[in-house]
Amino acid sequence: MKAAVFHTPGSPLTIEEVGISKPGPREVLVRTVAVGVCHSDLHFVDGHYPHPAPVVLGHEASGIVEQVGSLVRTVKPGDHVVTCLSAYCGHCEHCVTGHLSLCVSPDTKRGKDEEPRLTYVQKPMPQFINLSAYAEQMLVHENALVAIRRDMPLDRAALLGCAVTTGTGAVFNTAKVRPGETVAVIGCGGIGLATINGAALAGAGRIIAIDMQDSKLELARQFGATDVINPKNGDPVQQVQELLRGGVHHAFECIGLKQTAEQAFNMLARGGCATVIGMIKPGLKLEIDPLMLLHERRIQGSFMGSNRFPVDLPRLTDFYMQGRLKLDEMISQRIRLDQINSAFDELRRGELARSVIVFDQ
Repeated sequence: MKAAVFHTPGSPLTIEEVGISKPGPREVLVRTVAVGVCHSDLHFVDGHYPHPAPVVLGHEASGIVEQVGSLVRTVKPGDHVVTCLSAYCGHCEHCVTGHLSLCVSPDTKRGKDEEPRLTYVQKPMPQFINLSAYAEQMLVHENALVAIRRDMPLDRAALLGCAVTTGTGAVFNTAKVRPGETVAVIGCGGIGLATINGAALAGAGRIIAIDMQDSKLELARQFGATDVINPKNGDPVQQVQELLRGGVHHAFECIGLKQTAEQAFNMLARGGCATVIGMIKPGLKLEIDPLMLLHERRIQGSFMGSNRFPVDLPRLTDFYMQGRLKLDEMISQRIRLDQINSAFDELRRGELARSVIVFDQ
């Protein structure tokens, strides 16, 4: 199969042939239909996060099931599916207590003594976070995907695999935003826009979108933002404090920077909570005023929206089909696999919400 192969940080991905195995007992072979180009992948391309290479990146995907293993019970050939990087085993402590996204069991992967799922020049190739989606096919554990209704457009469904699950899940599952509470969202890319949309669905009273690009702030209004702030016009913390005396109940950091994570904490009202969604470079330390902790302000992380993928995905799909979840507006461009490096350049410029690679159907 053809795939976009990552070799070394700072170098462009190359379109090459990669070998793929047949499904094991609990595995599913999927024909990839669409995959989003996510900023998380860019962290690995630019070397901010290490990963063994060569490797096929990509993790925000949708497709159609081609083959299933002998013990697979949740999907069948022909099903339309969305993948999720946080594959779950179903029987560890995290899974049985309802925290599926935190599962780290090796049971969803092939063992070292087994044939690898992927090969490159006849040698074993590591699989990127259970998926490796920048390829014509994916071979994954059945608990790394979920079937969705067939009238859901698959190019939009791909966004549910990461950006939308992460953003809305951070609101619903991690922060548990309540109707009438106030929200600030720092960064209006794909995840930020999904967070804004989630806050609107949760009934937030005021939703403040913060971004350096005016075009993204206009887009944020379409997703439910009631107020917008451009840090070019002054300190965003001060601007939030001026809009809402005392600060917000919830602040969401959707970029992955030390400065913006600290800003999220500093714009909280007493008793408020800052949720960091963005991937901050490892090794950096956050600085907060401990006096603010005495006023019961909190800071927490959110991984993949604390998702319960088999439950959340069908609900998000229904929200879209009802017109309540905005996905059409999130897609800035549809591209071919061989245009992936241009999409990463767009991500570095920070001007677009989401590029989606669409394979021939």
